Amino acid sequence: MIPDSILDTLFRTARTHNAWTDEPVSDGQLHRLYELAKWGPTSANCAPMRVLFLRSPDAKARLKPYLSSGNVEKSMAAPVTAIIGYDTEFHRHLPRLFAHSPAMHALFSDPRNSARTERAAFQNSSLQGGYFILAARCIGLDCGPMSGFDAPGVDREFWAGTAVRTNFLCNLGHGDPAGLFPRLPRLDFDEACRIL
Repeated sequence: MIPDSILDTLFRTARTHNAWTDEPVSDGQLHRLYELAKWGPTSANCAPMRVLFLRSPDAKARLKPYLSSGNVEKSMAAPVTAIIGYDTEFHRHLPRLFAHSPAMHALFSDPRNSARTERAAFQNSSLQGGYFILAARCIGLDCGPMSGFDAPGVDREFWAGTAVRTNFLCNLGHGDPAGLFPRLPRLDFDEACRIL
């Protein structure tokens, strides 16, 4: 069993941050984050998540026009804003990532299955995005995941010429507790779950 203190860090006391300290996030921390997150399971080991870490003022300025008004200030202040994307051509890597089953590559590379491939890419990058947030918390970073942005605009600006599309954004850094909202409730087990 994982100790309660770690469960608190990952889940119970972890918060979505909206304000940030000036403490930087290093290249090494971003590498460590990905090296943890990549081990989370995906269907057929498809690993469609792609990440752009926006840290420079120029990169942040490119993102700014596509953010919802409520997300501008906190994203510009965050040391890093990660664009979590999904590669709709993830199947190109399946001969290496899922080598024991060539049929999976054939399934997802078949143009007749494009809707299935898109769905698999989005679903599995969402899974990986959850691992990404937990990995960030494991290495001492705080997170501020967001969905308020112009996704087609971000795609044009950052993923043009690729098969990658944007799933969500996540600010990273060391959160300033003064910017936290009161803790919001969650649904109880009986409201969200059934045992059949």
